[in-house]
Amino acid sequence: MSQYLARFVALFIATFTFVALASAATPVRIAFVDSGNTGRSMTAAALAQRWAAQHGTNVAVISRAVNLNPYNVVPGQEFVKLMAPLGIDVTAHRAAQFDKSVVLFSDLILVMTPAHRDRILSEFPEAKTKVVLLSEYATGQAVEVLDAYGQSPEFYAKVFQQISDLVPQVMEKLPKK
Repeated sequence: MSQYLARFVALFIATFTFVALASAATPVRIAFVDSGNTGRSMTAAALAQRWAAQHGTNVAVISRAVNLNPYNVVPGQEFVKLMAPLGIDVTAHRAAQFDKSVVLFSDLILVMTPAHRDRILSEFPEAKTKVVLLSEYATGQAVEVLDAYGQSPEFYAKVFQQISDLVPQVMEKLPKK
């Protein structure tokens, strides 16, 4: 099966699963995943939680790392600063590692890069129908959300804007309470 066809099938199954869950009384459970869980995935989860609260969407959101650094578990300060004007305080966030429980309990696993998807699927092939690139789920286009770690404040702002644009598109596809 070609890579395009495989991605299309995975996206179709994830969308079908999502639609089936839309009528359920339990919240749709979404995990946002990146490398260290101190930047992109944390930001996406915080923005998704804010959007869900504002729009009455029945969703449970978490964020996780595929490569947790136990010595770097606090939020990136640039992302903290970028979210503050929106009234989002992520200073209490602590990074957490992706594990089998995330696969078992999540309905949708949104990753920032193909490498994150590949890492998850190499360890948890049963997650195949749940793991989708954030941009691909939001727009149908497979575009990486670049890692801002160690970059300039301007680069952080660019990544923040990209995530800010993608998250509402994902959330619009979710059922309302």
